[in-house]
Amino acid sequence: MKTDELIDVLSTNVERVDTGKVSRNLQLAIVGGLILALITGLAVLGVRCDLRNPSAFGFLVLKVGFGVAVILLGSHYLLKHARPGGEMRSWIFVTTIPFVAVMALAGVSLISAPASHWDHMLMGDRWIECLLSIPVIAVVPFAVIMWAVRMAAPTNLARTGALAGLVAGGISAVAYALHCTDDSLPFVAVWYGGTIVLCTVAGALLGQKLLRW
Repeated sequence: MKTDELIDVLSTNVERVDTGKVSRNLQLAIVGGLILALITGLAVLGVRCDLRNPSAFGFLVLKVGFGVAVILLGSHYLLKHARPGGEMRSWIFVTTIPFVAVMALAGVSLISAPASHWDHMLMGDRWIECLLSIPVIAVVPFAVIMWAVRMAAPTNLARTGALAGLVAGGISAVAYALHCTDDSLPFVAVWYGGTIVLCTVAGALLGQKLLRW
């Protein structure tokens, strides 16, 4: 068979590549992970019972808003990193904006409060529950997201895994916020932010193994 004939055979009935498949799979995984995390949080922990209180509802909105901001920014860059070489066009440091913002607000809150209140503002009543709950709830969303990422072709495995952990941590924080009754900005900055960072580090370590081709 001549070269021209081989080319003609190979070019016959070529199926069109679905360039949006990776994005759709990841978006479905993120939404599915959020739904599963909400179901887990509601079934195991329940919803706080004081949401009719304007202050409690306001802090719930703040916590959920923080988690959603983490999810949206993390998802944006995760979609980039899921493709070969996507990290070359990625300003990943932008994902730190929600953390910097909540830390700045926490600092203002501490400065404006008496020093005798700082300990309770930072530790709250359920810091241990928060420390354990957010990483545990994040396990299922992380697994679903990593399954979707594995069907793509990331080249920077550690950074992609970190972003998957970041998104899963944000999802878990949203789910846990529906139950959490500790309402202070320093608590959100330390324990919500800290546990999401913990999920991010775990994702970076696991990504090098789970995303290997």
